[in-house]
Amino acid sequence: MNIEKQIEFDKVKDIWEALAVTDRAKSRIRETSPYFSENELRKELRDTTDGRDLIEKLGTPPLQNLTEIKDIMLIAEKGDCLTTYQLERVETILAAVKRLKEYLERGKVYENSLAYYEENLDALEELRSEIARQIRGGMVDDYASKELCQIRRQIIKCEEQMKQKAEQVMRSNKECMADNYCTMRNGRVCVPVKKECKLKISGSVIDKSATGSTFFIEPAGAAKYYEELQLLKISEENEVYRILYTLSSMVAASIDVMNGNITMIEKLDFIFSKGKLSIDLDAAEPFINTERRIVLKDARHPLMDKNINVPLQFKIGDDVRGIIITGPNTGGKTVAIKTVMLNCMMAQCGLHVTCKEADICMNNAYLCDIGDGQNIAENLSTFSSHIKNVLEVLNEANEDSLVIMDELGSGTDPAEGMGIAIAILEELRKRGSLFLVTTHYPEVKEYADKAPDIMNARMTFDKETLKPTYQMVLGEAGESCAFYIADRLGMPNEMLRVAIKAAYGETAIDTYKFLKEDTVIEKRKISKIYKIKKQNGNAVLSTKYKLGDSVIVYPDKKIGIVCEQMNKKGVLRVQLQGKKIWINHKRVKLHVAATELYPEDYDFSIIFDTVENRKIRHDMERKYTEEVIKYDGK
Repeated sequence: MNIEKQIEFDKVKDIWEALAVTDRAKSRIRETSPYFSENELRKELRDTTDGRDLIEKLGTPPLQNLTEIKDIMLIAEKGDCLTTYQLERVETILAAVKRLKEYLERGKVYENSLAYYEENLDALEELRSEIARQIRGGMVDDYASKELCQIRRQIIKCEEQMKQKAEQVMRSNKECMADNYCTMRNGRVCVPVKKECKLKISGSVIDKSATGSTFFIEPAGAAKYYEELQLLKISEENEVYRILYTLSSMVAASIDVMNGNITMIEKLDFIFSKGKLSIDLDAAEPFINTERRIVLKDARHPLMDKNINVPLQFKIGDDVRGIIITGPNTGGKTVAIKTVMLNCMMAQCGLHVTCKEADICMNNAYLCDIGDGQNIAENLSTFSSHIKNVLEVLNEANEDSLVIMDELGSGTDPAEGMGIAIAILEELRKRGSLFLVTTHYPEVKEYADKAPDIMNARMTFDKETLKPTYQMVLGEAGESCAFYIADRLGMPNEMLRVAIKAAYGETAIDTYKFLKEDTVIEKRKISKIYKIKKQNGNAVLSTKYKLGDSVIVYPDKKIGIVCEQMNKKGVLRVQLQGKKIWINHKRVKLHVAATELYPEDYDFSIIFDTVENRKIRHDMERKYTEEVIKYDGK
């Protein structure tokens, strides 16, 4: 039995989870369940209140996702060298830690206990400043060390000398050049030399053009600078790795502090997410008691629009252990019991509740049976599912449990359902559980009036507008208002008399006040159904195949054309190659409809008549003739 889903706490968690930043906080939100330690619960509620207060006074805290940094810490812990990107991520997290410390430091002015978590954060200023100084733009900065700065200056100087040497060769041999600029090929400075002049330029051929007309030659004078450049680049690479390893070792030495920062950020993220949820839902901190008392003032369902939601006033405990809620359908009974349990569960999970004020007891179990629960896979009817859930509830319920049940005893014979409902209520009363139950049975209302620690309640209904007002009145039994609604909507009095007599007996008719004079249901003019007249059972068959349809003739699977439609006996005529045959429709299958083969009003005599017949038919249309049209097989 998924309680969270039945009372929609899972949807509240979805909203809550979206307000968290770190993956660990999101995971913790999904795993959150009621606290059973009073000290622990009170601490969680204080944290929620403190988190909300800080957000309202200082704004949203500067939190950051930590997924990447955890992986980076594992790499550093193994002693591997971190990349420039990974070191920049470390510096980013440390900068976030610094901002968070400053945020919490400002909160100390308000004597907010959450602000003192600042002392558990360490921004590692030395490490952060070293990374920021030496790593910039995704690479090791030129000024990360004196040696690296000198090497890179020498590299620039060497590249300039190579380029100057190449340009000098080009100026001295203009007639041999295919172009007026030098280029880089495989890291070497080359001059573009015409094919026929390649032997005139001293140097090494590095590449040639696609056509082969131009050779790219590295001048001999530039080659010595290239070798010097390669040595400088090796020195540069070694110095870069030295710097990266030095920074990586500094990160590794700070593993414990970094892990402490990560843990604290995740904890604060969880706490602040509760504060954000409280602000978004316009919630309030509840009072917690262990005296089995629940009092809600102006309570509302957290998933409903607070601008249209009608506040709920609710109280249970002391001398009342159970409440039986009655009233018309769509009157808000189910929403009311969900609202009570959902607010109680939110409070026991350390969250603020959507009430103006709330005094909520701790419960050792939240048990419910809501919805028809029909399960096709398990072959369970509505009633069977109800009973299965109820038995599960009764197996767990005791004096510290909160139970809600919707439409108790429904889904079966009313008399038997009523009896089962009273038996369930009596068992819950004996166990001492706090419970809220909705029902329509009048006998259950009478039972609640007589039971010493059970109270009736009703959901109010506006008889003028025929709309529920969604307000609960404790101490009064409600009416289903079914007869009243039917009367207002125009049901004839005669039908109402039959309904009242069936429900309450003959005498009840005399006491019922009808809203109108006797009426009857007006018979309106409705459309008439016209059926196809059957002709010896073959009306449908006669239209099955049309003239010109391409068909497959079985068992030979030959292709033919329908030349005469089906008669009353289900026989049609098909033209095959060189002949026409009569065949039963059961041995024929449509291949291509005539509408897809021929244009509208196509003259099929062109296909099926002989030239002689067509000539005779033409003559008959113009004049009298003694010629006779001849048909095959006739």
